[in-house]
Amino acid sequence: MDKPETETRGTGQTPFTAVPIEITVSVGRARPLVRELLQLGEGSVLTLDKQLDDPVELYVGDKLIGIGILEVVEGDGPGRLAVRLTEVVDLQSPS
Repeated sequence: MDKPETETRGTGQTPFTAVPIEITVSVGRARPLVRELLQLGEGSVLTLDKQLDDPVELYVGDKLIGIGILEVVEGDGPGRLAVRLTEVVDLQSPS
C-alpha cells in the first residue's frame, strides 16, 4: 500500500486546504423585551443596534476573524451582498 501524500504535488497545499468553512457575518443585535418577542409574527420588524454603514464582524464558530463593510455586488442576481474586509484579526495572539 502506498504511503498517503500529505501535500499536493508542486502546490504546497494539504488536502485540508480544500475543505470549506462557514463564516458568519454579524450585522447587529436586537434586544426586544420578552413580551415583544412573544408578539412577533410574519412581517414583524426587529430594530438592530447598528446603522447600515457600520462595520460588521466575521466569525468562524465563536472566533472573531475580521471586520468588514457590507457591499452590493453585481452578478448572481440583483442585490447580492458581499463583505469587504477592512481588518483581519491576528489569530496568532492569544485571546
